[in-house]
Amino acid sequence: MTSPGANCPTCGQPRLPITYTERDDHTGRACPQRHQWRADGDPAAVPGAVSDGHDDRGPATSVESVRTSDGRTWRIGTASDVGWIAGHTTPGLSVTAAIPPVFAAYATFHPHGGVSLQTHEHAVVRELAAATPDQPWWLGYLDTGAHDVVFPYAAKVSLYGGWSYVLVEAGPEQALTWRTGHLRGAGALPDLFFPADRSWLVSALWDDTWTDVGGSAPVLAALRRSPLVNARLVRPDEDACPPGLTRD
Repeated sequence: MTSPGANCPTCGQPRLPITYTERDDHTGRACPQRHQWRADGDPAAVPGAVSDGHDDRGPATSVESVRTSDGRTWRIGTASDVGWIAGHTTPGLSVTAAIPPVFAAYATFHPHGGVSLQTHEHAVVRELAAATPDQPWWLGYLDTGAHDVVFPYAAKVSLYGGWSYVLVEAGPEQALTWRTGHLRGAGALPDLFFPADRSWLVSALWDDTWTDVGGSAPVLAALRRSPLVNARLVRPDEDACPPGLTRD
C-alpha cells in the first residue's frame, strides 16, 4: 500500500477513507469528486470521473472480492444476492417501491430536529443489530456518479428499474464507518442494507429524503421505541412520504 495521504491526481482532493486491492493486486482509490486512480501509479489507469449509475455501461473492473488496507477480504455481491428484491418492488409512491411486499410490517425513518445525522444513523444500526442474530450484512451503495460507493472499481448490481449499486458483504461496523456521504447528507449509512437471513431490509431510494424499512413486527417495534430513529409505521398501500418532508 502506498501512503494513505495521497491526493487525487485530477482535482487534488484527499482520497476517500477506504483503500482496497483488486484481484490483480492493483490498489484502487477514489476522491470525493469520484475521480478514480490506481495507487501504484499504473500508467494504464487514467483518472476519470465515474459515470452516472443509471446506464448500461459496466464497471471499470469486475471484482469478486476486495481486500481493504486492514488486510480483510470482503465479498462483492452479484445479481443472485439481490434477486429477492430486483423485480419484486412496485413503482409508485408507497413503501413497496423500495421494499418488496414480503414483510409483516413497514416503516420510514429520518432524523428529526435536534438530532444529528450521525447520532440518528448510529441509533438505527444499534437497534437493528440488537434485534438480529450475529451474521453478515449486505451493504449496498447507490452509484449516483457523485457520491461515495466505497469500492468504485467493483462490479455492480442493478435494482429499481436500472440503478446501479455496489453490494458488499460486511457488517454493522462497516455500515457506519466505510462511507463519507450519501444523498441524504454527510452520513455513512449505505443506501440499501439487509442481513444474510433477509429478516429485514432498509432502503433509501434516489429521490427520497427519508429511508424505508421492512421487517418483522418486533424489529419495527424496536426501531419505533428509539426517539433517535424517529420511525413511523406505514401501510404497504399508502404514500410513504413522512409528514413534513417532500420529494426532491
